[in-house]
Amino acid sequence: MKTAIISKTSLLLCLIILLGSCDKKDDPTPRIAPDSNEATNNWILAVMSEVYYWLDDIRTPIAVTSDPTQYFNSLLNKPTDRFSVIYPDYQELINSLSGVSLDAGYEFTLFRASESSNDVIAEILYIKKNSPAESAGLVRGDVITAINGTALTVDNYQGLLRQTQETHTISYLSYNEEPEGYQAQEDISLTPIELQENPIYLDTVYTIGSQKIGYLVYNFFAPDPGNSSNSYDLEIDQIFASFKNQGINDLIIDFRYNGGGYVNSAVNLASLIAPGVTSATVFSKTKYNDLISAAIPELNDVKTNFLNKSENVGASLDGNTVYVLTSRRTASASELIINGLKPYMDVFLVGELTTGKNVGSVAFEDEENPQNQYGMLPIVSQSFNSLDESDYSNGFTPNIPALEYEERLRPLGDVNEVLLRKTIEQITGTPSSTRFNKLDRVEQGSSLDLKIRNGSMVESDFLK
Repeated sequence: MKTAIISKTSLLLCLIILLGSCDKKDDPTPRIAPDSNEATNNWILAVMSEVYYWLDDIRTPIAVTSDPTQYFNSLLNKPTDRFSVIYPDYQELINSLSGVSLDAGYEFTLFRASESSNDVIAEILYIKKNSPAESAGLVRGDVITAINGTALTVDNYQGLLRQTQETHTISYLSYNEEPEGYQAQEDISLTPIELQENPIYLDTVYTIGSQKIGYLVYNFFAPDPGNSSNSYDLEIDQIFASFKNQGINDLIIDFRYNGGGYVNSAVNLASLIAPGVTSATVFSKTKYNDLISAAIPELNDVKTNFLNKSENVGASLDGNTVYVLTSRRTASASELIINGLKPYMDVFLVGELTTGKNVGSVAFEDEENPQNQYGMLPIVSQSFNSLDESDYSNGFTPNIPALEYEERLRPLGDVNEVLLRKTIEQITGTPSSTRFNKLDRVEQGSSLDLKIRNGSMVESDFLK
C-alpha cells in the first residue's frame, strides 16, 4: 500500500522537496528533536504550504509547539474546508482506507427510543463477513439496548460506544416475524479482531416481469485490502460480467453507506456502467492550486479517462438510466461517480441528499522523519466532470426522497426493503400492494461517521 501512496504523491513530494530544501546547509537554526510537536508541525506546514487547495486562504497557524492535530486544524480554510483531516498513525490511516481495522464486525445507527425518553438504541445496519458479529448470529435490524450491562442513554452512549473497541458484551433485541415484534435475546460477548472488510457487500439479479434488475451494494472504494492485488476491482469486473451474461436491463447501485475511497476504484466501477465509453472518453477532470499547476505543467490540465471494459453493461440499460441509492453519508468518490456519469446517462437517485464533497485528498506521511507517525489527508484538488460541472458542494438531491429508517430495517437485498422497494417500483411502474408501518424517529448518529474513510476521495495517481 505504501508503494501506491508514494507513486501517487511523487510529483507533489518533489515540489515540496525542491521548494523546501533551499539554503539548508547554511541554516543556523538549532536542530529540533524529531519526536517533538515542533518537528511534526513544521512538516505539516511545509506540506500544506505547497499542496493545500485553498492555499490563498490558509490560516495563520497557532504556536508551533501545539498539539499537531490542533495545529493542523488551525490552518484550515473553515467553514469551506469540511474534509481535511490528520491522524496520529499514518499506517492506521492507510489500513482503514483499504477496509482493514480492529473491528467486531457490526455497523449501526443510533436513535432516541422515543421523544419522551432519554434511552438510546443502536440498530444494526449490516454485519461484516467473517467477523465476530457474524459468528455470534447478529443480523441487520437487531437493536442493541445496553453495552457491558449499562443501558444506552443520551448522556452516556458516547462513552459506552468507546468500550466496543475492546472485548464487550451487548444486550439486544431481534425482530420476530410471527408475533411481529422485538424479543430480548441472550447477551453476547464480542472481541474485535483485525478484519479485512470487503467493500462488495451484496450482488444479485431480480427477475420481475420482463425486467432483469442487477443490484450491487458497494460500501467503499478500495482496489484490494492493501496488498496491491486489485482483488476487489477484479471481483467487481466479475460481477458485471455476470450481470451482462444474465442480460440485465436495469441496474441499481447501492451507495447508502459509501463514504468514498480511492478514485481508481471509482473509475473502474464507472467504466462498467457508462454506455459507449472507451479509454479515450473523459470521466473526470481535476484542478489543483495555482502553485502546483505552475510548478508541474502535467498537473495543469488533468483528465481521467474511463477504462475499456468488456464487462460494461451500459448499452443494455433501459432508458439509458442507472439507479443509485443514497443517504446523507453518500460522499466523495460515490458523488464523483454520480457526477462523472451524468454527461453520458440519466442518474436517478433514491434516498437522501448526499454529503456534497467535490474535492479530493492525498495521503501524506513524513518520509524523512520516522519518529513522526502522523498521516494527513489534506484537500488538494477539486473534481469536475467532462462538461466541467462541479456544482454539488451542497449534495445531490434525490429524485425520490426516502429514509431507510422510516420503516424497520429489513435485510439488504430484500425487495421489501424501503429504498430498494421504491426503486423497483420506479423501474417497473407497479407500486407494491403491501402496507408497511411507518416509523417516526430521528437519527442521533452512526458508527459510520467514525470511519477514517468516511468522506474520502483519495487520488491514487496524478499522471496516468
